[in-house]
Amino acid sequence: MLIPIFVMASSMFLAQRRWFLSLPRNLSNARFFSALPSEHPVSVSGPQNNVGPESNKFEKASSAPSSLKEPELAKFSAIADTWWDSEGPFKPLHKMNPTRLAFLRSTLCRHFRKDPLSARPFEGLRFIDVGCGGGILSEPLARMGATVTGIDAIEKNIKIACLHANLDPTTSTIEYCCTTAEKLVEEQRKFDAVIALEVIEHVADAAEFCKSLSALTAHEGATVVSTINRSMRSYATAIVAAEYLLQWLPKGTHQWSSFLTPEELTMILKRAGVDVKEMAGFVYNPLTGRWSLSDDISVNFIAYGTKEK
Repeated sequence: MLIPIFVMASSMFLAQRRWFLSLPRNLSNARFFSALPSEHPVSVSGPQNNVGPESNKFEKASSAPSSLKEPELAKFSAIADTWWDSEGPFKPLHKMNPTRLAFLRSTLCRHFRKDPLSARPFEGLRFIDVGCGGGILSEPLARMGATVTGIDAIEKNIKIACLHANLDPTTSTIEYCCTTAEKLVEEQRKFDAVIALEVIEHVADAAEFCKSLSALTAHEGATVVSTINRSMRSYATAIVAAEYLLQWLPKGTHQWSSFLTPEELTMILKRAGVDVKEMAGFVYNPLTGRWSLSDDISVNFIAYGTKEK
């Protein structure tokens, strides 16, 4: 029964879709992404051992309220040791990472008037990676010059992130904290760019989560959120194909009902004080095994917005 669905999903995945014709007015004003230079893949160091006593700043906030649902915390804690296994459960994120970084480099360099061709364009900027996991996004952002704080509600993730970051002096400066966005809001922390990629679909209350992201964003700062569209196509590809047929992800990683449409995310961010300026889709090519940026936001998509006054 599942094979025909996968064949149908694959053919739909490669087909052109004129989704933009039906966009509501509040989203059609946003600029959509096309033709960006791709980011070079980030090299990943090997074994996570022989780590010296010099470690990242690792703070544990045991009393911090968690944005994540308890089952989600348990689910990701169980596979935390595999964050840096590029062939493990997080393989899709490793594959997608260069494409995510290409979008971040383009939009944030434009926002902060930085040179996108520079090796360290984010020098002098404070970034926070919300839901950082094992640090696979935090590390390349640090290599691009940003002063990075990575937070995650799962202590095991933070420990893995610290161990791996300490293998490279460039990334050992990352501040990792086992805490939540809500807790940092209480501490009145502010960042030039607040980034939450593939996180919002796992939180208990998307609206409250976005309010926290907005509160962490400094005046004239930027907020970037990525997630999966709640569409039949995403059900076929991100759940049926990725979890059950191809087994890229553990079964039950995603709940389709927790996905947000681009219109919903735009509205939620708007109400939180973030105005979406640009949106792009991530499209996977099964023939090359690579992800690329596209105007097709029917499955995976990313949104960049600015903090409203």
